[in-house]
Amino acid sequence: MTDLYRLTARQAVDLLAKGEVSPLDMVEASAARIDATDGAMNAMPTLCLDRARDHAKAIMAGERPAYKGPGALHGLPMAVKELDDVAGVRTTYGSPIYADNIPERSDIMVERLEERGAITMGKSNVPEFGAGGQSFNSVLGAAANPWDLGHTPGGSSGGSGAALAAGQVWIATGSDLGGSLRIPASFCGIVGYRTTPGIVAKGPDPYPFADQPVAGPMARNVPDTALMLDAMTGIHEEDPLSRAAPTTSYVDQVLKALSEGSAPKRIGYSSDLGITTVDPEVDALCRQATERFAELGSEVSDAAIDFSDAPESFQTFRALGFINGHEHEIDVHRDKFKPENIWNIEKGRALTREEISHAHRIRGALFHRMLAFFRDHDALALPSTIVPALPLDMRYLPELNGRRFDNYVEWIMITSVITLTSCPAISINCGFTKAGLPVGLQIVGPPHSDGRLLGWAAAAEHLYGLAGQVPIDPRGERGAEPGPDDGRHVA
Repeated sequence: MTDLYRLTARQAVDLLAKGEVSPLDMVEASAARIDATDGAMNAMPTLCLDRARDHAKAIMAGERPAYKGPGALHGLPMAVKELDDVAGVRTTYGSPIYADNIPERSDIMVERLEERGAITMGKSNVPEFGAGGQSFNSVLGAAANPWDLGHTPGGSSGGSGAALAAGQVWIATGSDLGGSLRIPASFCGIVGYRTTPGIVAKGPDPYPFADQPVAGPMARNVPDTALMLDAMTGIHEEDPLSRAAPTTSYVDQVLKALSEGSAPKRIGYSSDLGITTVDPEVDALCRQATERFAELGSEVSDAAIDFSDAPESFQTFRALGFINGHEHEIDVHRDKFKPENIWNIEKGRALTREEISHAHRIRGALFHRMLAFFRDHDALALPSTIVPALPLDMRYLPELNGRRFDNYVEWIMITSVITLTSCPAISINCGFTKAGLPVGLQIVGPPHSDGRLLGWAAAAEHLYGLAGQVPIDPRGERGAEPGPDDGRHVA
């Protein structure tokens, strides 16, 4: 029982379903692993162990209806991102404004996962309001990366990524606007999946028609990610964008792809989408990983898609989202916001009708360029991040290869602009730097290709043979907390 944390999620669920381990066994194994590893990581700063134990006992006593459909989890512990409400559990969103907030109701994504057999162990660390590729905040502190405690696990789902890599839980919730599922997956050597909008219902949300932020699964390998997605998916009346579950489960689609060695017939690789710069070591690892698709029968070529105006569009939509979400708070609590978020809110306040209209036109044109690309290709591959994990004390990347990044979002454009396309995207581990830090390959599929994309990613992951590298014991010594902002967020 002491090694239960080493099981994959699918292995653990199989044992739970057979009654060979109990939900309480799994909760205690998770609690022990958190206790053993989180002192320096701070990936799970808020725990709800009594709630988890009560939940496990209720499942064992038959007091909770047993879910039998695709994605049945039978009592599998999970981490829930600090941005997602869990009823009765302190949920701060990484902001001192909500330091004492205890929601009465869980997010409908959490409700669905718990209805289908997941057990919440606690809340995973994030940046303030999920803003940024580094998970630190003034309420809960910074999360550290188990591959090297002197580095960040990324953001905004950084605590979830670190918890998975260290074996604290088997699955974790995440969300993604600019790359918050994909960046931590890359930095932590696990899997983060940005779904087609609506695949995972979320809310209740005051802006229920926002289609760029999505919730999604995180796990240690692709089949486990598909299992979690099966437990998350389906129409929900409180989310007008929510979609029906697939007729064939995501797990079954992945297992079929693995058995057949499925791969995209034609895959294009881009190191930078023509909009950024990339660390040469990261580019080399991602390019080599993409070229290995040829071993699965794929034709691999360079990809050329015009993303030149996409960063402008994304920055506009992001600022608009900030003003929608936080204008009412900043007028009362300006002193409690980090400088980067103040800048983003003020950018939103300054937007003109012409800028917003222009952003919509750019996004529409980009979507049609992506459709044209996918008429000749089945998938797009590119780095998930332009660098390996940043040092823990770095708020965001200031420059790379002589290029200065003028704000805290600019360095993550390689994921952010993919968001604009509404195409599904996944990050899988494709190798390690000479310093031993993981590097993620981002694979993007055509619109509505979630099952196929997961299958292709699973086949590639099997080919690379790296998924078994996690869980790991945390390594190195914890670095210093991120320092004060130096004004670089001001464009």
